[in-house]
Order: sequence, then structure tokens, then C-alpha cells
Amino acid sequence: MKSIPFFNYPDLFAQHSKELTDIFRMVSSRGAFIMQDDLIQFENKLAKYTGIKYALGVANATDAMQLLLKAGGIGVGDEVIFCSHTMVATASAIKFTGARPVPVEAGADHLMDITSIEAAITPKTKAIMPTQLNGRVANMDAILKIANQHNLQVYEDSAQALGAKHKGKSAGSFGLGGCISFYPAKVLGCFGDGGAVLTNDKDIYNKIKLMRDHGRGEDGNVSVWGYNSRLDNLQAAILNYFFDDYEVIIQRRRAIANLYSESLRNLVSVVLPPSIGNNPDCFDIFQNYEIEALKRNELKEYLSSKGVGTLIQWGGQAVHEFRDLGFTQSLPFTENIMRTSLLLPLNMSITDDEVDYVCQCIKGFYND
Repeated sequence: MKSIPFFNYPDLFAQHSKELTDIFRMVSSRGAFIMQDDLIQFENKLAKYTGIKYALGVANATDAMQLLLKAGGIGVGDEVIFCSHTMVATASAIKFTGARPVPVEAGADHLMDITSIEAAITPKTKAIMPTQLNGRVANMDAILKIANQHNLQVYEDSAQALGAKHKGKSAGSFGLGGCISFYPAKVLGCFGDGGAVLTNDKDIYNKIKLMRDHGRGEDGNVSVWGYNSRLDNLQAAILNYFFDDYEVIIQRRRAIANLYSESLRNLVSVVLPPSIGNNPDCFDIFQNYEIEALKRNELKEYLSSKGVGTLIQWGGQAVHEFRDLGFTQSLPFTENIMRTSLLLPLNMSITDDEVDYVCQCIKGFYND
């Protein structure tokens, strides 16, 4: 029996152990831990790669979202519409500005359902915040059209979408700004928590540059209330290293996704994510390969018995289902997604033969 973990962190380190150890020594020998040259270099790389004017490293993507919202003026009395098929962090970033998070349905692509947005708009609605989930960008033309019609701001939870595009534009570039996560399991991950803000708005950039470091300017004056939310320099140096091969990483992930899609496309018990080329407007990086599966829980157990690691995102609950947080909405399509979805292993350690093994196991489960 094979052993195919969902994510193979030890193997990732083993592949790059010399380079990563050298990076640790280099940064440590300089005593360069906070707000140093490696961070500036990484921010410049990130801005250039995405074609977005400004990039700021922060402690994590949740902070990035909250800082964006606050810098854009979201606060007490406002409502922000988001897709409930996301991590609770999306909603908590809204909540901790003082605003009210308003969940709406996901669509067949597991991203924000365009048709459900208008019904959620009230006189208090200030913004729409789609999640660019699984490395795919939502239909931003339609979202921006609705936002413009109702004079609403647009922010992007693009934590999972660095390099993903819609009509040639990068995730994070459509509204007032977006966020990126560098959590270890992300396509570009560091060895701890990390995140970034992306924006083309100079005022927002200047505000967040102060806010991430206690409100302090370069002269030491504190002009705004701020946070302690800085991407530390060691993590920035690690990200700089992995970023050099980022295009190769994306192409490999797309190749793995294509292998899954080709092998499983005739399996009636499984709904696959949008395949490469299904929509010429979309360039997907496949942060995750999320299927909908009949008898999902039994399939997960079966794959585990065959040595295959899988994951149910966020424990199988959409954000609005956390009733202790005050949500009362019924979103049946999203709830069905959460009961049937399963992430298959997709990482830089998995081989083509191992992908084939996973597919044969899935077929075996449904054909037995």
C-alpha cells in the first residue's frame, strides 16, 4: 500500500534543506529579523509579479483583510457581503472592524454566487468581498457591475489565489485591494504564518504601512492607531527563495489537476472542479483540487485505508453554520457543498503515478 499524505512538509524541507539552512544562517548572522531588506525585496517581487502597484507583508492574511477593510473606511454600522463557502477568517476580519458580515451562497464553481448578491444588499451595505477560493478568481466583471450600480466598495479575499487571473488581471487587483496568505500549505508558503496586502490605491497603501507597525512612521511619530502585524524577515527570505520557481510550481499544480480531471471525468458519483480551459477568462493555480463526492465521508475513510490523505475544508461547515456567531441564514447550495466536498492531495511531492493511484482508488470505491 502506498503512503500519499495530503501535504508532505518533511519532503518539502528535504528537497531544499541546504538552501533553507543557508537562508537561516544568512538572516541570523545579520541579525536581520524585523522590517529588513529581505522583506522589501519580497514586497517588490510580489508587486511586480501581480502587476499591482503596492504589496505589504503582514503577519497573516486575516490581518491583511482586516487592515484593508479598516483602511478603506469599513466600520461600525456597515455591512459587508461575503461568500459563506470560505474560512471563518473572512467573516472575522469583517467583524473586527465593527461591521456586520453578511453571508451569501456559493455557485457551482464554489465561488460567490452572483445571483445571490443583490438580495443581500441593504441600505447598510458598504462592500462586497468575494473569496477567490481554491486558486480561482470569481466572475469579477459581474461583481464589479453590481458594486458600481449600488455604489459599493469591493475587496478580495484572495488568500488562496496568488497568480490566479480573470481576463488577464491578477487576483487582488480588482477592487480596493486583496490579501495573500503564505500559510505553509499555500502554493507559496513560508514556515509559519504570513500574509500580504495588495492594492493599487496609494492612500490605502500609506495607511496600512503605518497601521501594520503600531502606526509609526519612518520618523518615529505615531499618527494613527495601529497593530503589530509585520511579516518577519526570515519568512520573507524563505518566500523570496521559493518565489523564484513560482511559475514552475503553478504549472506543476495545473498538470496534477489535469491528471485528476482526465482520469475522473467519467465518474458519475463525483463532481469535479472546473477543468483547465473550461473558461478562457480564468487562469487557475489550483491551490486545492476540491471534488464533490457521493458518500463523501465513506470515501474519505476508504482512501485513508489505502494510504491516501485527504482533507475536508474547515471541518465541513460553512461560515453561516456557526450559529454561536449569530448567523441565521439558510444557504442550501453551500450547505450541500460542505456535506459533499473533499480535497484530494495536490502538492509538489506527489508523482504522476501517485495521482493515478489516488484516481484508481476512487474508482475502486465506487465500482466495488
